[in-house]
Amino acid sequence: MREDKRKRIEKKGWHVGSVKEFLGLSPDEAAYIEVKLKLAEGLRRHRRRRRLTQSEVARRVRSSQSRVAKMEAGDPSVSLDLIVRSLLALGASDIELAKMLRA
Repeated sequence: MREDKRKRIEKKGWHVGSVKEFLGLSPDEAAYIEVKLKLAEGLRRHRRRRRLTQSEVARRVRSSQSRVAKMEAGDPSVSLDLIVRSLLALGASDIELAKMLRA
């Protein structure tokens, strides 16, 4: 958030903080969410680079298009395991997975 916008918001009485603070997450919980979101974004990028639709990905991982959409959105109902298995099914290497996590 831009500094000037943050100051305007705080001047009106609002508190600006992180999601971690707002939800009261432990460092481990916050790290887990960050990993999941990075891999979810990596799945979306990987799918688009390969010019695949969500339906095509769903067929490859024996799932549904709506589930793939939830994976890409980092939906809490989707397991980290399913996201990783989907990336591997699309041909992502362990090096690519590591790059996603480093980003």
